[in-house]
Amino acid sequence: MPSDLIHEYMRIDHLPQIWCAGCGNGVIMRDVAVAIDQLLKDEEYDFDRDDFVIVSGIGCSSRAAGYLDFNSIHTTHGRAIAFATGIKFANPKLKVIVLTGDGDCSAIGGNHLIHAARRNLGLTVICFNNHIYGMTGGQYSPTTPNGDVAATAPYGNVDRPFDIALLATGAGASFSARGDVFHARETTEIIRKAILHDGFSLVDVYSICPTSYGRQNHKGSAVDMLQWQKENLIPTAQFHAMSEQARAGKKEIGILAFNDYPEYTDEYAKVIEACRKQTGGKGRN
Repeated sequence: MPSDLIHEYMRIDHLPQIWCAGCGNGVIMRDVAVAIDQLLKDEEYDFDRDDFVIVSGIGCSSRAAGYLDFNSIHTTHGRAIAFATGIKFANPKLKVIVLTGDGDCSAIGGNHLIHAARRNLGLTVICFNNHIYGMTGGQYSPTTPNGDVAATAPYGNVDRPFDIALLATGAGASFSARGDVFHARETTEIIRKAILHDGFSLVDVYSICPTSYGRQNHKGSAVDMLQWQKENLIPTAQFHAMSEQARAGKKEIGILAFNDYPEYTDEYAKVIEACRKQTGGKGRN
């Protein structure tokens, strides 16, 4: 992140950050900050800094809410989307951004994820997906690839992993996308579009965890893990131009689903107005 953005958008008194050397989470935090910076400086939208709220749960990823200098709240494990829901209902004009991990949002918080998606509640959920529970000792998460080793799967994970972007799409998310830390410029643009989207937006960003995930699975250094992303995570236009054989073992990054569904707080406001009209303005607020 450029030094001017660090001083503008980071809580300097909370630095240096505590992430391990080589962790991809700082890159994703930078992508979020740059995306917001672009929106604040774009005269087309007339955003104010206080229009943005950052919400996080518990985990390595969720430390980002404490580093970013916005209206922010660090909540309980798996409940970031639930807290964000309350904030959005209290003030639907806010751009509420949830920073969460793959375990935080798809394991203990999975129920909140799928229902916020099906309701099309106007939240932007950025999943820092490092395929492991990094902070608590390297246990396998719902996104740990089948066969990979973790502290709680020493002989290999037998579960099939979630694809969080497709899970959100299946649950009804009107905007679903996948990014990664190597393709930082593309991921920043995806996040910017997700924030602007009027409805539920999910961006599943593949991070890297050289310490808890990489060491257990012999993935090499942080540079090696980034090289893997460079070679195997393919931007959507290029991905669809490839043959089926060439796509084997690779993942598409970009916007995977985009639909113009009614946003939930807008629909709920109509219910409140209908109630007021039926009761002569004496209904509950």
